[in-house]
Amino acid sequence: MLNRLRSPLKKNKKRNLITYTNPESIITEEFRAIRTNIQFTSEEQNCKAILMTSPSTEEGKSTTVANLAVSLAQQKDKVLIIDANLRSPRIHSIFKLNNSIGLSSVLTNRKKFEEAIKETNIGKLEVLSSGPIPENPAELLGSNSFSNLLDLASQMFDFILIDSPAVLEYSDTKILANQCKNVILVVRHGKSNIEKAIEAKKVLKIAKAELVGAIINEKS
Repeated sequence: MLNRLRSPLKKNKKRNLITYTNPESIITEEFRAIRTNIQFTSEEQNCKAILMTSPSTEEGKSTTVANLAVSLAQQKDKVLIIDANLRSPRIHSIFKLNNSIGLSSVLTNRKKFEEAIKETNIGKLEVLSSGPIPENPAELLGSNSFSNLLDLASQMFDFILIDSPAVLEYSDTKILANQCKNVILVVRHGKSNIEKAIEAKKVLKIAKAELVGAIINEKS
C-alpha cells in the first residue's frame, strides 16, 4: 500500500476533512483507493485495528487518520478513531469535539469505554479522543487496560484507526505498535528523509509490528 496524496493541510484549516467537505476531489478519490487497500488487508489478516504513525512530527498524520476514517465510514462501515497521542493530541480539534474525557479517562478507570466515545455527524464514525494529558502516557498505553479496550472496540467496530505520536520521538508508539501489530507509516514529501523512514521501519520491526503500507503526503 503506497499512496501519494496532496496534503490538505495548513493553508486552509477548513480543508482538514476534505473527504467530507469535498467528496468529488482528487484527494478524496485517493483516500478511497487507500480505503480499498485497507479493506483487503483487514480481510486477509483478520485485523480490525491499524496504528498510524510517522517518523517525526508535522507530517500530516492526524489529518490523514481523520480523512481515512471518514472515507471508511462513507462505505457504511462502523469506524472508531482512537487518539492515542497522549502528548500532543489533535483528533478532537479536527472534529471539533470536547476533550475533557477520553482515552486517558478510560485507562485510569474514571470513565467506561462506552461513556467516553463521542459520535460524529459522519456516518457510523465515532471518536475516542485523548482525554486529559496524563503524566505517564507510556505506562497507560502499555497497560492491560489498553489491551482490554482494544479487544472491546474490536467487538463493536468494523475498523479502528489509532493515531499515535511520532515513532522516532516517543516510546509510546513502540508500545502501541506491539499491541496493534498492523501499522501504516505516514510521511510528508520534503519533510521525512529516506534515513528517517528506514529507521522508523526498523523500530517497528523491533516492536514486532508489521508495516502494511505507507502514505506519502505532498505539500499543497
